Amino acid sequence: MSIDEQFQSVATSVRNWKTKPSDNENLALYSLYKQATVGDVNIGEPSGLVEKAKFNAWKGRKGMSQEDAKKEYINLSQQWQSKYA
Repeated sequence: MSIDEQFQSVATSVRNWKTKPSDNENLALYSLYKQATVGDVNIGEPSGLVEKAKFNAWKGRKGMSQEDAKKEYINLSQQWQSKYA
């Protein structure tokens, strides 16, 4: 299975977890997902509290390659799978 196929499979699995991860864990997954699928932040900073937290988490991944973001997303998701699935 390629890294892209593995990433898509894991991302689908995460969306179906029975329990929601903590806010910090969610931000980590969100920022890695965005970095993996879009690359560096390409939008202006939003004004809402939640949106700003998500934006800043993603912005913190600036410079990370999309492939590295996919690998880290897969690793974190697998670590937390038994906790939330």
